[in-house]
Amino acid sequence: MSLEPETANACIDLQALEVQLSRKIAKPLHIEKITPIAGGDISKTFKVQCKPNPCFLKIHHTSMYAMLQSEARNLEALGKTETLRVPLPIAHGQVGNHCYLLLEFLEFHQSGSGATLGRLLARLHRHTENYYGWFEDNWIGTTSQPNTKCTDWVSFWRHRRLAHQLRLAKHNCAPNTLLEHGEHLLCDMDGLFENYSPESSLLHGDLWSGNFAFDAKARPVVYDPACYYGDRETDLAMTELFGGFSREFYSAYMEAYPLDGGYRVRKDFYNLYHVLNHFNLFGGSYAKQAEQTCLKVLSELK
Repeated sequence: MSLEPETANACIDLQALEVQLSRKIAKPLHIEKITPIAGGDISKTFKVQCKPNPCFLKIHHTSMYAMLQSEARNLEALGKTETLRVPLPIAHGQVGNHCYLLLEFLEFHQSGSGATLGRLLARLHRHTENYYGWFEDNWIGTTSQPNTKCTDWVSFWRHRRLAHQLRLAKHNCAPNTLLEHGEHLLCDMDGLFENYSPESSLLHGDLWSGNFAFDAKARPVVYDPACYYGDRETDLAMTELFGGFSREFYSAYMEAYPLDGGYRVRKDFYNLYHVLNHFNLFGGSYAKQAEQTCLKVLSELK
């Protein structure tokens, strides 16, 4: 096998990986070439050249194996809907002090139809359950995401999402003003749902511009999910947080599955979860952004 300058051997024993993968897929697998791919913030990522098709490999320290296993299950759940395309999991496991996730390799492109992405996301959101949450806890980035099932959406978001991030923020020495405003919002948030009871839709959960692309046939592809069943507005809100989604995307989604009028206010409320998570992961100016978001939503509740 041949390796690019940044050798994968520094991450994992490739010969042991070959043996284990061959056993898992029940046929011989030979890694001909492995090339590092830039862009993996959490895991080391590689393109693996092997027959008959190349694969995408994620490698991390074995302490993160549960996170990779969860990612595989999330991708499988999205794939079963036959809506948005995802890179399908092939195998995962542990070799020495490292864990890995092997996925279908897809060539990503930036050109494609935003309208198709919007329509397919709406189709995904039509997959519903009779509870909010997921069959297991998972991760949003490297932050734990509690998903214990609940039949009350407001309670789920209060305890499993907002309160959880505020507890982490307190542990991470967030400013007292942010924590105080966050506590006020925890108490007052019911006002955002007086005339709104959302369906429990299957969500991508981490839908920002860095987690979607188009394949070689211009079909939308999503990846790095943090799935659960919840208010579809949370997926739409996150698409607005960091930009990158076209007008055609929103027009097509709204035509296929119109949003409630209260989304205008709730989108900031929902995005507070992600801003707090960014503070807990990266610190810095995200504390101020989270505080400003709290104040903006609280002002709407007066």
